Amino acid sequence: MKLRWAAAILVLALSALMPSQSSGQQTAPAKRKTSVNPLGQNFPNPFNPETTIPFAVGDSTSCANLPSRQYRVSLRIYNVLAQLVAIPILQAGTGSATQSAGSAGPLVDTRLTCGRYTAFWDGKYLSSSREVASGMYLARLEIDGKPFVRKMIVTK
Repeated sequence: MKLRWAAAILVLALSALMPSQSSGQQTAPAKRKTSVNPLGQNFPNPFNPETTIPFAVGDSTSCANLPSRQYRVSLRIYNVLAQLVAIPILQAGTGSATQSAGSAGPLVDTRLTCGRYTAFWDGKYLSSSREVASGMYLARLEIDGKPFVRKMIVTK
């Protein structure tokens, strides 16, 4: 079991250090585009038993030009072995949500307009009343297919 944890942490560390593009020869240093992570840090962190996860949809440029544009948003919680643990629920927001079950539902392929939102996770496994174990978990926000990740810590 310790070997699995070590392997998972090593894979995460190496994936963070890998360049996004490889090239054989490079004459000038490439300028890095600094992108702002729309997925905010959960609060509280570390947490027990529940947490809120802030996130933003759209940037200032696109929201100014097309304020009613809808984005496809999904938020999922994974453990360090990349196993799906939970799907948080949309709690509040400044924009509007379009979803078949209303705006207070699981964040899976939910249509959201520009704005700031908050998701809620009760710290329980998917479709279960069991609380998750202590450890590190990853919140993965996907906006129109583009992923953003933050780590969260559960303590008991």
